[in-house]
Amino acid sequence: MSVERVSPINRRARAAVAALFLTNGALFANMAPRLPELKSEFALGEASYGFLVTAWPIGALIAGLAAGRLIRRFGSALVAVVGTMLTGLALLGAGNAPSLALLAGAFLLGGAMDAITDVAQNSHGLLVQRRYRRSILNSFHAFWSVGAVLGGLMAAGAMALKISLSVHFGISFLVFATVALIALKFCLTDRTEKTGAEEVLAKQELTGAPESVAKRRNHTAWVMAALVLISTAGVMVEDAGNSWATLYLADSLGTPAAFAALGYISLVGAQFIGRILGDGMVDRLGQRLVAQIGALCVVLGMGLALAFPSVPGSLLGFAAAGFGVATLVPAAMEHADRLPGLSPGTGLSVVSWLMRLGFLASPPLVGFIAENWGLRAGLLLIPLVGVIVLVCSPVLRAKEPRQPM
Repeated sequence: MSVERVSPINRRARAAVAALFLTNGALFANMAPRLPELKSEFALGEASYGFLVTAWPIGALIAGLAAGRLIRRFGSALVAVVGTMLTGLALLGAGNAPSLALLAGAFLLGGAMDAITDVAQNSHGLLVQRRYRRSILNSFHAFWSVGAVLGGLMAAGAMALKISLSVHFGISFLVFATVALIALKFCLTDRTEKTGAEEVLAKQELTGAPESVAKRRNHTAWVMAALVLISTAGVMVEDAGNSWATLYLADSLGTPAAFAALGYISLVGAQFIGRILGDGMVDRLGQRLVAQIGALCVVLGMGLALAFPSVPGSLLGFAAAGFGVATLVPAAMEHADRLPGLSPGTGLSVVSWLMRLGFLASPPLVGFIAENWGLRAGLLLIPLVGVIVLVCSPVLRAKEPRQPM
C-alpha cells in the first residue's frame, strides 16, 4: 500500500484547525463550572437561573444561520478566529457584568459567536480534509473534547485558588485568543478556499445534471432532514451524559455521590476514543457502516443497561452510547457541506442550526418523561435515537475509493 504524501502547508493547516477546535471547547468549559457562582452573585432562583442559562443556546439559534453568508464573504478561517475572540470577550463580559440584563446579553452574544465559530471551524476542517483526501474531521472533534477537559481543569484550578471570575475569564480570553490568532497564520488561504468551493460546485453540477430542478430540491430537502436527525441524535446522547447520567446513577441506582459522575465520564471518555479511532474506521468502512455499527452500540448498550439496571451495566451502557455516537455529528456535517444545489457553507449552517434546536429541546423532553414515568423511562430516549440513526443512515456515504493525490 502506497503512503500518500501530505504537504507541509496542509499539515500546518490541520494543526491550526485542531487548535481552533481545542480553543472552542476550552472557552465554554472555563465558564461552565463557575455558573453556580453567577447564580449566587445575582441571587437567582431556579427558574431565573434556567432562563439565564438558556440565553446561550438562544443566541446560537438567532445567529447560527448567518454563518454560511459570513464564510462566503470573509472566509472560514477568519470567521472562526474572530468568532473565537468574540466568544472569549462575551465570557469576559459575563464575568464582569454589573447587572443581570448585561449578564444575559453577554450570554446571548457568547452563544451567537460560538455557533458561528462552530460552523466556520468545521467548514475549514472540511476544506483541509478535501486536501488530505481521507477522513480527518473526527480527529478535530476529538480535539474539541480535549479542549473541554482542559477548560474544565483551568476552571477547577481557578476555583481552588479563589481567583475571581473577572481575572479567570480575562486569563482564559488572552490565552485562547492568542492561540486562535497564531492558528490563523497557518490556515489555508482565502483563494484556496474559493478554489475548493468551486471544485465542490462543479462536482455537484456533474452529478445532478439529468434531474429536474424541483426533483433535486426535494431530494436535497429529504437528505437534509435525515442529516439533521442523525446529528441531533448525536447531541441528544451527549446531553443525556451531561444532564442525566450522574442523576440516574445517584438517585435511581443509589450510587454514592463520589462515583455517580463516572456515568458522564464513561460516556465522554468513550466518545473521545471513538473520535480518535473514527477517521480510520470511516476510511476503511465508510460513514454509513460506521454510523450503523455505532447505532447498534447505542441501542444494545443502553437498551440492555436500562432493561437490567445495575451500576456496572449502566456505566458500560453510557460508554457504548458515547462510542456509538462519536462520528455522527462530523459525518452529518461533512455530507451536508457536499449537498448539491446549495452554496458553500449553507448545508453546514442549516444542519448545525437545527441540531442546536434539537439540543435545546432534549433536556425538557427527558425531564417531562422523567417527571411522569421516572428517569429510567426518560433515558429510553437514548436507544430510541439509535434506532432513528439506523433508519436515516442510508443517506451517509458508503465506502468509496480515494482519488490519488
